[in-house]
Amino acid sequence: MKAAVGAHIRSLQPEDAPQVVRIDRLSNPLPWSQMAYQREPMRPYSHAWVMEMPPSNAGAPALVAFLISWHIVDEAHIANLAVHPHYRRQGLARTLLRHALLTAQQSGMRSALLEVRAGNVPALALYRAFGFELVGRRKGYYRDNGEDALLMTLPDLEKWRPDVP
Repeated sequence: MKAAVGAHIRSLQPEDAPQVVRIDRLSNPLPWSQMAYQREPMRPYSHAWVMEMPPSNAGAPALVAFLISWHIVDEAHIANLAVHPHYRRQGLARTLLRHALLTAQQSGMRSALLEVRAGNVPALALYRAFGFELVGRRKGYYRDNGEDALLMTLPDLEKWRPDVP
């Protein structure tokens, strides 16, 4: 799987919120609000990134993916990750997740956790490739359709190696 040529990661800025919301709405049945994304960069525990493609003939660079992670005590919580549908299957989620876990590891986080829809097969495959393990289930967690959330953890982030998936 080859990452999109020229894509780079940078910190989420409040002015990125409209583009991030667009990706979130295209990716998630229960997207976050624009206000949530505007506030995210100001939260002291938040580590939020966007992936940007170089400018096209139209001018401005395009945001194509984002990841929100929260560092709470010694745990990194992957709160939200999405890739624009036109840019999927190019390794962008993998690149963002690797970046987030490396940052968490370097910040002294000891483990990582996340919740994922039980039916989100591509996300489950990605998280398992990174070493996340299924540790629980929240029955009927998602209010749009009552789907379960699977709880996954990467229990020993200190020993995780970024070259492994």
